[in-house]
Amino acid sequence: MRMATRAADEGSFLDTATPWSFYGLRTTTMILFVRLKKALVQWLGLLIMLGGMNEMQAQDVAAPARVEVCVYGGTSAGVIAAVQAHKMGRSVLLISPTVHLGGLTSGGLGFTDMGNERILGGLSRDYFHRVWAYYQNDSAWTFEPHSQYKNKGQSGPALNDKLQIATAFEPHVAEAVFQQFITENKIQVVHARLDLKNGVVKEGARLTGLRTEDGHVYQADVFIDATYEGDLMAKAGVNYTVGREANAQYGESLNGIQAAKATGHQLPMGIDPYVIKGDPKSGLLPGVHPNAGGEDGAGDKYIQAYCYRMCLTDVPENRITVEKPDGYKASDYELLFRVIEQKQPSSYFKLSLLPNRKTDSNNNSGVSTDYIGMNYDYPEADYAARERIETAHKMWQLGLIWTLQNDPRVPQATRDKLQPWGLPKDEFTDTGHWPFQLYIREARRMVNDHVVTELLVRDSSSVQHSIGMGAYTLDSHNTQRYVDAGGHVRNEGDVQSHVKDPYKLDYGCIVPRAKECENLLVPVCVSASHIAYGSIRMEPVFMILGQSAGTAAALAVKDHVPVQQVDYEKLKAQLVADGQVLE
Repeated sequence: MRMATRAADEGSFLDTATPWSFYGLRTTTMILFVRLKKALVQWLGLLIMLGGMNEMQAQDVAAPARVEVCVYGGTSAGVIAAVQAHKMGRSVLLISPTVHLGGLTSGGLGFTDMGNERILGGLSRDYFHRVWAYYQNDSAWTFEPHSQYKNKGQSGPALNDKLQIATAFEPHVAEAVFQQFITENKIQVVHARLDLKNGVVKEGARLTGLRTEDGHVYQADVFIDATYEGDLMAKAGVNYTVGREANAQYGESLNGIQAAKATGHQLPMGIDPYVIKGDPKSGLLPGVHPNAGGEDGAGDKYIQAYCYRMCLTDVPENRITVEKPDGYKASDYELLFRVIEQKQPSSYFKLSLLPNRKTDSNNNSGVSTDYIGMNYDYPEADYAARERIETAHKMWQLGLIWTLQNDPRVPQATRDKLQPWGLPKDEFTDTGHWPFQLYIREARRMVNDHVVTELLVRDSSSVQHSIGMGAYTLDSHNTQRYVDAGGHVRNEGDVQSHVKDPYKLDYGCIVPRAKECENLLVPVCVSASHIAYGSIRMEPVFMILGQSAGTAAALAVKDHVPVQQVDYEKLKAQLVADGQVLE
């Protein structure tokens, strides 16, 4: 079913046309209701804060059949790309496969991975500034006083008053800011998915139409694929890869199989790999491979693990207890119990604090929220198969929480520490209080004549056409579990290597080869090696590249040229004028 949203006159709780004093009054009213009518008002409060967003999403408004710029993907990059193209005077349509906008930024990753805040500029900085401005109001602090929140972010204070940005925030606040961008700029949004079998209309090397599952065809002069999966890119005939290149391919040191260097988030030594300890005939534990598949540095088709960035709370009046999931099997957590037997000290998952006593709970340790090895089919899968993979990840993580809180084989001290945490009543209210976005750390990656590699991340002085910067560690989560030469289970693939300075990203990394598609830009599934992508794949960088893609799309339309022929001097001048940080 196709569903369009109208981003016209309905406001959001961050509507800049309304004085902040009004927001304080409205939010204060919400808090009073929370205290009087707990469960009911959590729902009503969300409607108030999102300013009627759900009402907009429910309206079926006819979308234009043709625009100048069509953005596919409701991720942070997609929203920013659409806004930027609109600001440059182009007609824009945003097609989002999901009802919620913002991707992982609004889907649980509230403790921002960035590396260095100096890379922020333009719309990305504006985004984090708007979040900061919201939390300057005492009325935003429902479950704790503003003065008590002193958490540190990745690069400094999570609420940085000096820079006036916030890098830690609640999911519903993040989504509301994205909706504010959409509403202010009157961006038309259609909620629909690309037809994976017959979704692309091309004339030669030119993409002329995008067909959704309901048969609607949307035409545009320039398209932007801002999805995590790269579906439009792939179906448009653009060259791409999945998995890890061999180190030798690009002269790297951290690509391919990484067993010796996988010391982070590792299992303790001595864990038996078999279902029945010591009995090879009983078979290997679920998800354990008989070996690493090759020598260190060799390439393969495996991808780093996915997880949900869980949002938890320990506030009793806002907490929902995690129950044992349907279909729960204790045998699925045998590896966890064996880790516990080895007495490895572990937090099992992070409790990175967000405002109002909530968390962004990410993977942490050898057995944690990453469902290692259970995502290999995801990048090329159809929607039904992806949904099965997503459900499996959800059930694994819910089962992990329940096990750690309740199973008698878990030490009492661990159970006591984790017992207070549950799902927040006021987050993800239409998805069972569970994040709507799986963390797709890596799926397809475009391959063109400019591939960002480990070498370019470490030294980008040769980059001539910068469109933004990255700064995060060269980071890959574990990719598989295997039996080592000593007959014990080990994790493989975890690499974390510091990047000294922010690095420039070239326009070439978001542009396909002209012979493959001359009017498509790809700001998320960029042309990069596996290990380089491990640094690039941060949500702020996706916003930065989204703005640059929106700018390039607008210039391509204006000058009637393929995206490969956009005048870089014009592009650079516009990016600088709009505050983008290029070096």
